[in-house]
Amino acid sequence: MSKFALMSAVAFLCGQAAAQMTPVGTWHTIDDETKKPKGEVRITLNASGGLSGVVEKSLMPMPDADPLCNLCTDDRKGKPKIGMEIIRGGQKVDGKDVWDGGKILDPENGKNYSARLTPIEGGKKMEMRGYIGSPILGRTQIWVRYN
Repeated sequence: MSKFALMSAVAFLCGQAAAQMTPVGTWHTIDDETKKPKGEVRITLNASGGLSGVVEKSLMPMPDADPLCNLCTDDRKGKPKIGMEIIRGGQKVDGKDVWDGGKILDPENGKNYSARLTPIEGGKKMEMRGYIGSPILGRTQIWVRYN
């Protein structure tokens, strides 16, 4: 009986660890300059199986920041940054813990970039790479799992 309980517990814990190697969840974005949490983004899977990331809240006081995305050039122009979908699309790369092919919007400058999301450190953190053309031409931020 105890062997069965031990095997069940190990299987459960392995399943939990594997479940974390996904971008789905709530993440704290980290400010490049201060290295402090800047915002909270919730990533979900949409009906077509792609990713959708929505800004849940700001974590830094920015009194001079415009609350609207007036620099956006698509359907998000003039919309509030809080509640805005900033990640659209992206599919899991076969055999890897990498999601690629989506887009990420920087609401501060209104620009869209290709996105590659790679959970690291057992899913506790994630490399968010925004790039133009090739992943070599971009930059990576480390996001920290909040929930």
